[in-house]
Amino acid sequence: MGPVVLVHGIWNAEPGLTPRQAAEEKAEAAAKRLREGLAAARLSHIAVPPLVMAYYAHQLADDYRPEQQSAGPERLEDLSAAQLADAWEWLRLAGVEPVEEQAALLAPVRWGIGRLVARRARGAAPGARDRLAELLSRLVVATLQDTDAYTSRPARRRAVRETVAEAVRGSGARVMVAHSLGSMVAYETLHAYPDLELDLLLTLGSPLGLPALMRKLEPEPVDGRGARPPGVRHWVNIADVGDLVAVPPRLGDAFPVDLHDTTDIGLFDPHTLGGYLAAGLTAAALAPYLA
Repeated sequence: MGPVVLVHGIWNAEPGLTPRQAAEEKAEAAAKRLREGLAAARLSHIAVPPLVMAYYAHQLADDYRPEQQSAGPERLEDLSAAQLADAWEWLRLAGVEPVEEQAALLAPVRWGIGRLVARRARGAAPGARDRLAELLSRLVVATLQDTDAYTSRPARRRAVRETVAEAVRGSGARVMVAHSLGSMVAYETLHAYPDLELDLLLTLGSPLGLPALMRKLEPEPVDGRGARPPGVRHWVNIADVGDLVAVPPRLGDAFPVDLHDTTDIGLFDPHTLGGYLAAGLTAAALAPYLA
């Protein structure tokens, strides 16, 4: 059974650990959740493969303000004017109705998140809706800030890609699972290193289709369509129905994805890598490549 490389997303900074320690701990935690997913898919007879975490969160902090890493707590007030504009564009894409144009976008962004919560948590207690609104706000802030941390310095961007490429080369993996911002990192890495060949690229909770990210991609999409990484044989994308980061959920409308599907990993766990790995749908997508 061959190894699987994982590429993490936001909320993975571990300042108290060495990069190697962080990678090992996160891979171990991911293995436990994938085991749950295999059980949920009634595939417990399939063993969890060796998991290799391409850990790059520490590299986002180089020459970048530590408070702008996704270690939290994240606040909408911390977003720049440009990031608020990206956030409002994002919420519009997620289905929030337009409001009268305002000079400052903080209030509309906060209102838009409230509208999404009302739609997703209809019938839930007020306290639960408040918790979800806080979670979604943090997701928006962390995604935009970590994206800027990754794209703002060419040397950092190259170093992160090299970390992912070395994880694939060093392990000999033919399968990659990329989550959240990690799907952007994986996409760029696989284009930057066309010698990397994968039987499966599985993206989970991917924000690749967000206009704010697509404008910053290397290579940049042409006429709204991204190119397939040359070494990828099969590309599967899975999005949670309530994952605000995975907007639009049908990634295949903008990228050459072979198969797209949606799952529901829970109202208060709509975006974590662990939640996706514990879903039977994710395990079923991986299963043919784990034998």
